[in-house]
Amino acid sequence: MNVRIDPERCQGHGRCYDLASDLFAEDDEGYGQVIGDGTVVPNTEHLARLAVANCPERAVDLL
Repeated sequence: MNVRIDPERCQGHGRCYDLASDLFAEDDEGYGQVIGDGTVVPNTEHLARLAVANCPERAVDLL
């Protein structure tokens, strides 16, 4: 499983990196960015799903 952020939809609310700091970070302008290559390991799958469910713009996707 992989996670990604659609930069066209992201508005910089920061819920992804607030809820799942193992998977997401904040860029210089406050927008979320995926850490590493976006691979979600089994022990962080719940965090990825939490970020997806809490993004107001639905910019976070699981692939």
